[in-house]
Amino acid sequence: MAAVWRGPGRLLLLVQKHHSYISLSQNLNQFARISLQFSTVVNYQKAMTDKPQTSTDLGLYKPPPTVRGMTELVRAAFSQTVSVPAIRIPTNVLNKVVKSLKKVALQRPGLKRVVDEHSEDGNKDCSNGEHRLLLLDPNSITSRDSFGSEEAEALKAYGVPQEIQRYELKLTYENLKSDEILRAVLPEGQDVTSGFSRVGHIAHMNLRDHQLPYKKLIGQVIIDKNPGITCVVNKTNTIDSTYRNFQMEVLAGESNMVAKVRENGVFYEFDFSRVYWNPRLSTEHERIVALLQRGDTVVDVFAGVGPFAIPAARRGCEVIANDLNPESFRWLQHNAKLNKVDQKITSFNMDGRDFIRGPVRERLPALMKGSQKIHVVMNLPALALEFLDAFRGLLGPEPDQSLSRQDDNLPQVHCYGFSKEDDAQRDVVERAEASLKISLQGRCSVHLVRNVAPNKEMMCVSFTLPRGVLYATHTQDRDSSDEPCPKKQKCEDLTD
Repeated sequence: MAAVWRGPGRLLLLVQKHHSYISLSQNLNQFARISLQFSTVVNYQKAMTDKPQTSTDLGLYKPPPTVRGMTELVRAAFSQTVSVPAIRIPTNVLNKVVKSLKKVALQRPGLKRVVDEHSEDGNKDCSNGEHRLLLLDPNSITSRDSFGSEEAEALKAYGVPQEIQRYELKLTYENLKSDEILRAVLPEGQDVTSGFSRVGHIAHMNLRDHQLPYKKLIGQVIIDKNPGITCVVNKTNTIDSTYRNFQMEVLAGESNMVAKVRENGVFYEFDFSRVYWNPRLSTEHERIVALLQRGDTVVDVFAGVGPFAIPAARRGCEVIANDLNPESFRWLQHNAKLNKVDQKITSFNMDGRDFIRGPVRERLPALMKGSQKIHVVMNLPALALEFLDAFRGLLGPEPDQSLSRQDDNLPQVHCYGFSKEDDAQRDVVERAEASLKISLQGRCSVHLVRNVAPNKEMMCVSFTLPRGVLYATHTQDRDSSDEPCPKKQKCEDLTD
C-alpha cells in the first residue's frame, strides 16, 4: 500500500497485490512522511488561488474595469474608495477592545485597523484624541447585532456602545493581494492560479499559455507582494540537456542568477540558470541523510550541487560524489568548502556509468571489507533506473568465499524514478529489476517522494545490491556490462 497525492483533496491508496515490497509499519511511517512532505511543498509554493483566501476578500474590493487586460503594471489604477463598518472606542481601553475584537477586525496587507476619527467635513475630529475607530470586516459585521456573544460581552464590559458607523477607506495597490490583482487583470473567467518555487531571491514560475501576455506584470506583482524576492523567472523549455538545466526568461527584477539557499541547516550557493535545484526535495534529502551513521560511506552518483553529499559529510560520512555537469561539479566543490566539509568529500566530474565503473569499482572491494555501511544515492529520476545496469558484474568473478565475507557489507542503493503508471510502486521495481536482471521481490522497499503532476509520481526504491549482481557468474555478464550506453532519451521529466 502507498499513499499518492493526486492533487488537493485527492489522496489515493495503492494496494500492492503482486509483490511484498513494504511492511505495514513501513507504510504507516511512509504516510506520515508524505503528509509532512505535502505540507512542506505547500509552504514553498506561493499560489494565487482561484478561491479567496480569507473572508475579507469577499465583496470588499471591486476592481476598476480599466485594469482588465493591463499588460504593463500601473499601480495607481488599482486605487479605490470603499465603505467599511467601524466602531468608536475610547483610547483608554483601545488595546483591550481591539484584542477582544480581533476575529472581526479588518485584515488587509499594509492597512491600519485603528484610525483617527473624522468630522463630517472630512477633517480630523476635534475630540482631543479621546476616541479612535476600529475598522471591521464587512463580511462579519453589518450591523450592531452582528457581534457574537463574546464580542458583545467584551464591549459591554469596557463600556463601548455597539454602534456601527461607516468609514470611507481608500484601498491602494499596496493593500491588495496577489490573487486580487491578477484576477482583476487577466481576462474574466481565465484561471489565475500561478504557483512558484522560491530559490533564494529567485521566484521560479511555470506560466501557462494564457498567462504569457501578462508575464511581465505577473513577475512584478510577485516581487511586490513577496519580501525578499528580487528576481522572477519563467521556464521557457523542458530540460532536454545532459546537464539538467533549462532555459529561463527573466520576467521582472534583477538578472542575478547566483542564489544563496539554506536547506535543513546547510548553506548552498549556485547559479540557478546553469544547475539543477528543486526546493521541493528538502524533505527527501533529510529522510535519506537520517539513515546515515557517522563513518558510513555515501556514493552520490548524480550529486548536483550537493544536497545529499554536503549533509552526509556534515553527519560524519565519507562521501564520493559525482556530477556530469561541470557547473554542478564546480558549485559542489564550492559548497563543500562553504560548509567546511571539503576534506570529507571526494568529487568527480564524469558520466554516471563511467563513475560507477571507475572510481566506485576501485574503492568498493575495500569498503565492503569494513564494518561501516555503504549507501549509493542515484537521484536522476528520469534515467537513474536505467543506470543500475552499470552494477552488473562490476567486481568481476566472485571471490573464494572461504577467503572473504564481503557479502556481510553489500551496498545499500537508493534509486529514484518517475512513474505515470497506476501502480507506481510496481512500475519502478520492475524497471529496476529489468536493469539489474534479478528479482527484487522481498528485497526492497519503495517510498513515495512526491506527486509531481497529475498521474505522475516520483518514487525511491531502496534495496541491498545483490551479490549476484556485483559479481559476474558467466562470461556474458561481464560482456554485457561493457556494452555501449544507449542514447540518452529526452529528459522532459527532469524539471520536476
